[in-house]
Amino acid sequence: MTVTPRAGAVVLALGATLGVGVFTGLAPAAALAGPWFLFALLLAALTALCCAFSTADQHRAYPDAPGGYAYIRNQLGPWPARIGAAAHLIGRAGVAAALAGTFGAYVFPADRTLAGLALLIGTAALGRHVRGRVGWAVAAVVVGVLALVALVGFSVAPPDNAAAPAAGFDGIMGAASILLIAFTGFERVTAPHPNEPTFPAKTLHVAIPVLIGVALMITAVVGFALLRQLGAPRLALSPAPLRDALVAADGTAVIPLLTFGAAVAAVASLSWVLGSARRTLTGLTETGDLPPIRSGWPLDVIGTALAAAAFLLLPTTTALAVGACATAFYYGFTNAGARVLLHEDRTWSMRTACIGLGMSVLLAMSAPAEALVITVVGIALGTGLLALGRLRQPVG
Repeated sequence: MTVTPRAGAVVLALGATLGVGVFTGLAPAAALAGPWFLFALLLAALTALCCAFSTADQHRAYPDAPGGYAYIRNQLGPWPARIGAAAHLIGRAGVAAALAGTFGAYVFPADRTLAGLALLIGTAALGRHVRGRVGWAVAAVVVGVLALVALVGFSVAPPDNAAAPAAGFDGIMGAASILLIAFTGFERVTAPHPNEPTFPAKTLHVAIPVLIGVALMITAVVGFALLRQLGAPRLALSPAPLRDALVAADGTAVIPLLTFGAAVAAVASLSWVLGSARRTLTGLTETGDLPPIRSGWPLDVIGTALAAAAFLLLPTTTALAVGACATAFYYGFTNAGARVLLHEDRTWSMRTACIGLGMSVLLAMSAPAEALVITVVGIALGTGLLALGRLRQPVG
């Protein structure tokens, strides 16, 4: 069978996309928006589509730059770049912590803390050696497991569920903020890491919308199946909603497969998330915003330590909300930078960057209040530390 570059790009990104958003994020989204979280999913997908266009154009303009921090610095200057870098690192730490919590909830529910820490340390140590080599296998396993969960959810009549409370616009936007994480694996192909496949604009013009569409369809189908079996109130309270939906549908025989699929998804997504954080730290080191670190290993230690701190200090849903909020702020800067690209560096209209900028800021500001406060304080402290690191560099 011949695999086209477009199909290869979609499958490669799916391995990083189908992670904490679909396995855990649907529960806090339902808590905020009730059954309307399915509409919130559409808003998150639209935002992600515009952000994907912006990062793809920026990578095309600066192919050798180490990720979004460098794009922002080249286009907007050092201070916006430091703020964007702080937001990116907080976002990645939050998502990594949520992935560790998801792994514990699905794979080792009796000892979630040790399981999550083991995942963080093990993936940091070994993830670089397998990243990008098992994309097709990861996508096949995770998509297959999610399809099986949805099939069970639709095949068995649901129990009687209490009616969900009505949700307003604020709840829908807050749910969309959290569900943005269900799509952000697109950077796997729009801004690939060194030594990973790079795809031309002609390929990405098709692959990006297909990727977002496939992720939207899978997450929506799973979300509807969970809503059918659990109802919005039970879904909102579940730490492992896919497992609870199987139990409600008398599908406990499928739980071992779900456990395996959740483990594969957590490892694959976490490998990409930690690699993304390391790339930003590399860019900060190269520009002097972070004190020079000669060895590559300490950068992994920094990224993993941030994720471990978030995992130990925050509940999984709070960590996910913080990660989503900070990521939305980061994409606000990314889209702002994409707006000032020269015409010859564009493959998509400037309108997509404008829409992405507006939606990113709106979703960030619509995050749950606790997550928004933690994110803003974290970004302020992170930006200050980066500036302090720059000031302490020797002159000349």
